[in-house]
Amino acid sequence: MDQETKQLLEENLRLSKDNNVMLNSLVHAKKLNTIYRFVYWSIIILLTIGSYYFIQPYLGTLMSLYSGGATDIQNVGNVKAKLGDQQQIDELLKQLKEN
Repeated sequence: MDQETKQLLEENLRLSKDNNVMLNSLVHAKKLNTIYRFVYWSIIILLTIGSYYFIQPYLGTLMSLYSGGATDIQNVGNVKAKLGDQQQIDELLKQLKEN
């Protein structure tokens, strides 16, 4: 084997070793990135669930207020339907004034 071929083979071996080191570091970085991403999303999901757990009583109160308001509006409509038209209301008012 001549000197030039031997030098080319040694250069090729050195570059292959450098490539192997870089590839191993890339694989290691990819594994760490996967772990960090899993931890990141786990924290976000757990914080979301935890905040819902602490906010849930307040949401329940707001929902009961909302449903109570909707029920009150329905009751006003029911009272109007029960009383009938304007003439009946006027008659009831006159009766109340007389007493």
